[in-house]
Amino acid sequence: MPQISQIAATYASQIFWLLITFGILYFGIGKMMVPRVIATVDAREGQIAADLAAAEQARLSADTVEAAWRLKMDEARAAALAETSAAKAQAAKTTESQMRSADAELAERMAHHDLAVGNAKAAAMLNLQSVAADVAQELVTKVSGLTVGIDAAADAVRRTSAHG
Repeated sequence: MPQISQIAATYASQIFWLLITFGILYFGIGKMMVPRVIATVDAREGQIAADLAAAEQARLSADTVEAAWRLKMDEARAAALAETSAAKAQAAKTTESQMRSADAELAERMAHHDLAVGNAKAAAMLNLQSVAADVAQELVTKVSGLTVGIDAAADAVRRTSAHG
């Protein structure tokens, strides 16, 4: 059959050039494009790992600030309790008129200490929220590449802390 012998002669050169073309494409993609893609993926994974480490460090820093705040609050409560106990002991020794003035003084001291404790708590919470806003702003910038204003980050922290 003459058609079969023509097929071998006609398609041999086409198969040869097909193999050459695929070989060039295979090595071109394998040696040029794939290493670039792998390098980009590795760089992105490294950046994500660094961002996660920074976020963990920020969380640890916030935990440290909170622990220091709690320690100050406990010290303030202990000082207030000590003053209260001392004032009560002194009031027990005084006469009725002195007792009334001591109670007023004690109430004034308690109000003063309650105010001081409230102020310390508010200052610590503001400090904690500002640290959290700074961390949130930096984290959004590092992870997504977007720039977020400090007011937007602080608002997000306030909304999150209101829900939690």
